[in-house]
Amino acid sequence: MSFYKIKNLHMNKLIKVGLACIISAVFFSVACKKDTTVDNQQPIATYDATPYFLNYGKFPEPPIAKDNLLTVQGVKLGRMLFYETQLSRNNTQSCASCHQQQFAFNDTAQFSIGIKGLKGKRNAMSVFNMAWNTNGFFWDGRANLLRHQSLMPIQDELEMDETLDKVVVKLKASQIYKDQFIRAFGSAEITAEKISLALEQFMNSIVSNNAKYDKYLRGEVTLDSMEERGRKLFFTEYNPFFPQESGADCAHCHGGDNFENDQYMNNGTKAESEIVDIGRQKVTNNSTDKGKFKVPTLRNIALTAPYMADGSIRTLEQVINHYNNGLKVSSTLDPALEQTREKGLMLTETDKAALVKFLHTLTDETLLNNQEYGNPFK
Repeated sequence: MSFYKIKNLHMNKLIKVGLACIISAVFFSVACKKDTTVDNQQPIATYDATPYFLNYGKFPEPPIAKDNLLTVQGVKLGRMLFYETQLSRNNTQSCASCHQQQFAFNDTAQFSIGIKGLKGKRNAMSVFNMAWNTNGFFWDGRANLLRHQSLMPIQDELEMDETLDKVVVKLKASQIYKDQFIRAFGSAEITAEKISLALEQFMNSIVSNNAKYDKYLRGEVTLDSMEERGRKLFFTEYNPFFPQESGADCAHCHGGDNFENDQYMNNGTKAESEIVDIGRQKVTNNSTDKGKFKVPTLRNIALTAPYMADGSIRTLEQVINHYNNGLKVSSTLDPALEQTREKGLMLTETDKAALVKFLHTLTDETLLNNQEYGNPFK
């Protein structure tokens, strides 16, 4: 065989091998690209324990439960559940239906309306700065922990009227939720307990600490003359013997960073014979707790009317008039309020207006507009 024939045969063989390699490479490349595309479209959810940064500013470090520390994915899941209408029986209401961000996570109705069109028994409470609440939840404190509180409205026939078992079934049908439970808890298993823990994490993440008054304390702004007058009245103690030096003594019950004392008190909105809702007594079975309710925060108070557990007072002006000279007598009326009842707080009309002006400095626009607290489905 000549040299040229041998060379041609060798070249043909190389061409065939080369073509085979090219075809194989193209096939492998296409296959790999397809797998990557599928992976990119449907990423596999994995557990992520990245801690959530809670910006609480000059507030003291909150006593977050060690068995439910905040994580980015846990808070995200809780936020999803907070706005999830599937938590209600007819899939129309969520936690956010009665705790609206624009009203400082409160409701403007005297009594929130549930899925059956029925009214609740008490005025909705705000859900911010819950991380610093250490003495039970609800007006009567019937829930020991925030995780316990989070499940009760779901099951209440006057509110969302759903069973926890059915909520779990609904969420299990969603791949989005199964993936998020994996990210938050390391497992796609969905349980009522995990739902409660996630809701607790989200509500603990909601912080209000950037009102005008906070900026005043930081030296960033000044209060005008009426706001300053209201501030002094708010923090000055009641003194019946020296009226000119007497204040409204509001800080007696609404003190500290969160403008509350985490206690249960009777604030004189009902006379003894008028007390139908016995409040804290229903939980403790102690007659000395009759008509006592949790002292709420005054932060964002200008946004959360109506006021009191029964929503019976419509305006801040009416609230101040109540404490000034409208207290009613009952056996469990708070002693500090009882001592003001005979003479009243002796506030002038200007004093009252100044107190209202100061209370408006507790409104936190940052809370109302923080997208981290908003509806994740919009």
